[in-house]
Amino acid sequence: MAKAMVLCVPFAGAGASVFRPWVPLCGDRFDLAAVQLPGREQRFAEEPYQDVAVAVEGLMPEVLEQVSGAGPVVLFGHSLGAVLSYEIAHRLAVTEGVDLAALVVSGSPGPWTRRENGASGLDDDQFLERVREFAGYRHEALEDPEMRELLLPSLRADVEMHESYLALSDTPLPVPITSVRGSSDTLVSPEQAMEWSKATGKGFDLVEVEGGHMYLVDNTEALIRVLADVIPG
Repeated sequence: MAKAMVLCVPFAGAGASVFRPWVPLCGDRFDLAAVQLPGREQRFAEEPYQDVAVAVEGLMPEVLEQVSGAGPVVLFGHSLGAVLSYEIAHRLAVTEGVDLAALVVSGSPGPWTRRENGASGLDDDQFLERVREFAGYRHEALEDPEMRELLLPSLRADVEMHESYLALSDTPLPVPITSVRGSSDTLVSPEQAMEWSKATGKGFDLVEVEGGHMYLVDNTEALIRVLADVIPG
């Protein structure tokens, strides 16, 4: 039987390589892969997406290639990645030959909740400060003027895509959802993390792990355990 796969969708400003250090932590429990958004890493020269519906449409060929031949598939996404993975899950759930087992969303209110005090439209310094407030940390690359100039376009596009997002469907997913929240996250409350229970017609679980909004950077092993727990069997 083919091994289970966890397919990760990057959060705002991140590329697929952010998940590479996770691979050794997975051991032989499951395979881990990630999709790559345009505007970063090997897709740097491509125009970044600014709309979730357009992004999902554009990402589906890569998603289908990644899950081809895999065993049970679990989708994972944090923050922006949560809403992208939710919309991708709707597509995979009706795709013949794909065994979508679960969706794990992280650091995100439910798909019908809009974020207040957005960062879109602010000047560069205000934008980066607002994003730092959202995330609870600031990537060191953004302190370098040249790197900042390179990274800002995709980060701005990601934030705009997230802040303008409206769920594409009210239909509950036919697979279980696990919502993960950092226990000291000041951006997403326990009540907001619970909102995902309305997005599934199957089982739902809320899991809190130690850390803030970006707990997955410092407490990756706890998240890997959560992902392993949702793998069927």
